Amino acid sequence: MYEFEFVRPGSVAEAIKALGEDEAQPLSGGQTLIPTLKQRLAMPSKLVSLTGIAEMQGITASGDGVSVGGATCHADVAADGTIPALSALAGGIGDPAVRNRGTIGGSLANNDPAACYPAAALGLGATIKTNKREIAADDYFVGLFETALDEGEIVTAVTFPKPEAANYQKFEQPASRFALVGVFVAKTGGGVRVAVTGASEGGVFRWSAAEEALAKDFSASALDGMAPDADGMMSDLHGTAAYRAHLVGVLTRRAVAAC
Repeated sequence: MYEFEFVRPGSVAEAIKALGEDEAQPLSGGQTLIPTLKQRLAMPSKLVSLTGIAEMQGITASGDGVSVGGATCHADVAADGTIPALSALAGGIGDPAVRNRGTIGGSLANNDPAACYPAAALGLGATIKTNKREIAADDYFVGLFETALDEGEIVTAVTFPKPEAANYQKFEQPASRFALVGVFVAKTGGGVRVAVTGASEGGVFRWSAAEEALAKDFSASALDGMAPDADGMMSDLHGTAAYRAHLVGVLTRRAVAAC
């Protein structure tokens, strides 16, 4: 590691002020940032911790859904249960150490292409709230490790509408426990949404062909023989593009059956 200043603000306003200074970087759960600092891939002169901000912590349930503070850890989301599919997803992230340190805001801000929360946000049609505005999930995810967040903008909360039915299926990479492929299916009054993580070179995406088929017949059999195009899928030592495309079809059918 190297020398840097550590700031622990008590409010969002204090955090934004600190982040406005040169070479300052926000620190949430640190599950990605700390290893990055250790490898000297990033060398900010100041880290601004968001975990001590009370207004960014906690979960508020309502009849329409649930609002999760950006600094809320995965373990708390897993224990909540307001939206069972969301809680089950959070309970399958990493290991206990990761779930008790990592935060939902940090995960969504980082937007790792194999992270689980982006699939939940996109699949449920969540709204990402920041210190400046509210961003629909459909407009939030831009690409690999890329979001609609501006410089100095932080995720303060995420609001998830409650679905009629939902399920998340993950085929995990056993060493990292990230999703080799993950599929979140949600049926709502507005239709069906199918969000896929871990598969595409462009990051999390909605599988529109499956959504159209399920809108007509919400059953696993409606997807028989279906899989997205392998073009644009990731290919690495863990699985080819064709393998990932096949997994998307398999996991989507499993998620619908589980609903």
